[in-house]
Amino acid sequence: MASVFSKIISGEFSGLFAWADDRCVAFATIEPISAGHLLVVPRDEVPAFTQADDDLLAHLARVAKIIGRAQEQAFEAPRAALIIAGFEVAHLHLHVLPAWGEAQLSFANARKDASHAELAASTEKVRAALRAQGQGANVPVSISSPELAS
Repeated sequence: MASVFSKIISGEFSGLFAWADDRCVAFATIEPISAGHLLVVPRDEVPAFTQADDDLLAHLARVAKIIGRAQEQAFEAPRAALIIAGFEVAHLHLHVLPAWGEAQLSFANARKDASHAELAASTEKVRAALRAQGQGANVPVSISSPELAS
């Protein structure tokens, strides 16, 4: 059975995308710890990071670093944080978010009331920062699709 993330990637469920390449995508989480909180998710279903092949894990980390730099710029954050937990969905995903301190980095701080408009606006800020940093080739043409221009 396809994971909720596979359904977002395929377009069966809606998502707000900031990044796409042939191996992974990055989209907004519906319960952000901070504005701009994105998930970097492989296109192929891998249940946990310990089960990912080294090349895929390295690729996801490189993309998370790029996303993190864009978040720092877009939200004037001193750091970007990376969390790999994986308990909520059994499909490998890296949480990348702008951060101002370690105390904030808890899923207990996740907002359950973020509106679609708020999520779209913060995702668009990351998309703009990615473009400004020369990563436009991996920013999907539409925020609502993981597809890139041909």
